[in-house]
Amino acid sequence: MTVSSKKTFRSPLKASRGLGSAKDGTHHWVVQRLSAIALIPLSIWFVYALLTAIMADANAARQFVAQPVNAILLFLLVEAMLYHGALGVQVVVEDYIHKPCCKITALVVVKLGTVVLMAAAALAIGKIALG
Repeated sequence: MTVSSKKTFRSPLKASRGLGSAKDGTHHWVVQRLSAIALIPLSIWFVYALLTAIMADANAARQFVAQPVNAILLFLLVEAMLYHGALGVQVVVEDYIHKPCCKITALVVVKLGTVVLMAAAALAIGKIALG
């Protein structure tokens, strides 16, 4: 038996193991589309909020954010924007960074950065809303 004939006995599964679908792409695509859809009404509300606040002073803007509905909508807007942005950056990292160590490092930095920014936004909005 020659070396080349041994290769023919390899199963197609063995040859492709580790190279197939991670079964995660569809979920990522759906979640990114859902976050984009959620951002549409939130962005419309935000334009209204900006137009309302543009003629007001800082105290009136704080009072606007301190209203429970506005605080909740602002929180949802910021969190959805950060989450949607993180999903987009993740796709860019996965597509354009090819070294595994650099790719993993970049993905961890993106995830941790997003969590830190989400926490900071929640704290800031909560502090304004709760006084």
